[in-house]
Amino acid sequence: MTIQSVAVIGLGLLGGSIGLAAGEHAPEITTFGYDADPAVRDAARKRGLTSQVCDSAEDAVRGADLVILCVPVGAMASAARALAGALKPDAIISDVGSSKTSVLADLAATLPGHTIIPAHPVAGTEQSGPEAGFASLFANRWCILTPHDGADAAALEALKGFWTKLGARIEIMDAEHHDLVLAVTSHIPHLIAFTIVGTASDLEEVTRGEVIKYSAGGFRDFTRIAASDPVMWRDVFLNNKAAVLEMLGRFSEDLTALQRAIRSGDGETLEELFSRTRTIRRKIIEEGQDDESPDFGRDH
Repeated sequence: MTIQSVAVIGLGLLGGSIGLAAGEHAPEITTFGYDADPAVRDAARKRGLTSQVCDSAEDAVRGADLVILCVPVGAMASAARALAGALKPDAIISDVGSSKTSVLADLAATLPGHTIIPAHPVAGTEQSGPEAGFASLFANRWCILTPHDGADAAALEALKGFWTKLGARIEIMDAEHHDLVLAVTSHIPHLIAFTIVGTASDLEEVTRGEVIKYSAGGFRDFTRIAASDPVMWRDVFLNNKAAVLEMLGRFSEDLTALQRAIRSGDGETLEELFSRTRTIRRKIIEEGQDDESPDFGRDH
């Protein structure tokens, strides 16, 4: 199976980056884009995010070998429903959502008989919208594919090949396992960031602007994460509820243990934890998923 044309539905950070990356690294592939927002479509045309920007989802997917839904996970079913009638019978349907169990269920129910292979490129920034995309977003980043049992082998290989051309490293994973892993590595960290920045916002009246004025180091970097797309993250938490709540329970237990160590003056426990977490940071750098640039890579 050869992917010669790709339809990108949703032209924000990820959708726009897919179009730009395909144009740069796979120019033999024709890309068609669509976004429900006319203003986004206009911006996408000006930036040339895809070979062609269409004014309907049906026009974008008609004849496409691969359709990638770049919409919030809560909107997958409605987005799929809008284009169902125009799909090629052998088209591959995929996505970029951060939770996979709900996406697989929604797409299978909405598009019965079609080849569905959910995907999650583990890449992104806190920016959103058609101006946020860039061609190197997926370079050396993992793209996790979560095919169901018995998924078409040729379609899976074709999708792997597409993401590899965009610079991604491929991992195959069960959808439920993916959701548990991402709850730890992405969803809970975002929830913590949203919470701590929200707490600081509530304190602003008391501190009279000092929280923002002196937002060095840790708090400043929490605000970067907390600036992520609110609709996207609302849907992630609602659609990955079970895994998030399970990991949140574990986190609450660990936080209670830390409270106990601080209260009792148990410096040994604190230092042992902080040493372990420092080691994890070094391993992330060794894996090539971040770099050692000082001050989180900020220019000085």
